Amino acid sequence: MLSRDKNVNIIKLNKMMENKWNLFLDDFRHPYDCIAYMQNKRIYSQLDWTIARNYKEFITLIEERGLPELISFDHDLAQEHYDPIMYDGVEDYSKLYETFEEKTGFECAKWLVDYCMDNSLGLPEFEIHSMNPAGGENIRQYLLNFKKHQGSNNN
Repeated sequence: MLSRDKNVNIIKLNKMMENKWNLFLDDFRHPYDCIAYMQNKRIYSQLDWTIARNYKEFITLIEERGLPELISFDHDLAQEHYDPIMYDGVEDYSKLYETFEEKTGFECAKWLVDYCMDNSLGLPEFEIHSMNPAGGENIRQYLLNFKKHQGSNNN
């Protein structure tokens, strides 16, 4: 016989699983803004999205609603992330990166991987819509590496 707390947790988990939703992480853009430059335009024009504007909102939404079916990531989530130095080379930007107060989309991706590992969950589908090529690629490779690791553990 399950205890009351376990029953409540199972009901909560079932509701989260039934609650299909999509998460768009960006500090100022809306999903429809991505139609102009993303290859997969349909998902930005036809899906319903919940928008998170920063790291804190990203975490809060997932903790409250469970994993979304799809997450679209931006890398730069605050004005401090938009610096011309980022186009001058990785070394200069890396030094600047260490001084940021607001976390980036890459930190959101790292938190997401930890959340999936801690809760034995599969990684949701994802897109990267960031205009920062290096930051977007870092997010993509991090998530793909985790997905590859998950696949090797399922064999």
